[in-house]
Amino acid sequence: MTIGSESLGQRIGRLRTSAGWTQQELADRIAISRVAVSHLEMGISVPSERTVALLAGAFHIEPADLVDGTGYPLAKAERLPLTAARYTEVELQLALLRRDLDWLKRLGKSPANDGIMQEVRREWRRRLGRLRTTTADPRERRLVETALAELTSHLVTIGRSARLA
Repeated sequence: MTIGSESLGQRIGRLRTSAGWTQQELADRIAISRVAVSHLEMGISVPSERTVALLAGAFHIEPADLVDGTGYPLAKAERLPLTAARYTEVELQLALLRRDLDWLKRLGKSPANDGIMQEVRREWRRRLGRLRTTTADPRERRLVETALAELTSHLVTIGRSARLA
C-alpha cells in the first residue's frame, strides 16, 4: 500500500462516522459484533466477501467501490458480488409510502375517492406500525414514527387542498 492511501479499515471508519453511526450501530446493521467492527477499522482483521457486501450495502455503495485502492486482497476482491442490497426494508417501505402519497395527491379528494384514501391510510398505518415494532435501528424507528405523523398530516392536506379547489 502506498503512503497516504486509505486502508479499508480507515474507509469503513470514515463512512461509518459520516453516516453518524457508532460501531455498535454499524455492527447491528450488518449482524456482526462491535468488537469485529473495531478490528476491521483498526486493520486487525480482513473482512470476508460477505461482510464487505453487507458493509457496502449499509453504506449504499458497490462492494468493489468499498475496497478499491485499499489493499484488500485481490483474490477476495475478485469474488465480491457486483452489487449489494443498498436499502433496508424500512427505506424501501418509506419510498413506497411516498409514491402512494403522491398518487393520492394526484387522485384528489372526492366522495368517490374517499374509500380509496381510507384504505390506503389504513394499510400504511398497519405496515408502519409493524415496521415500528420490528425495527431495531433507532434511526430507522424515528423515520417510521415521522412517517406515521406525516401520513396523517399529508392526507389531511390532500383533503384541504381538494376542498379549496
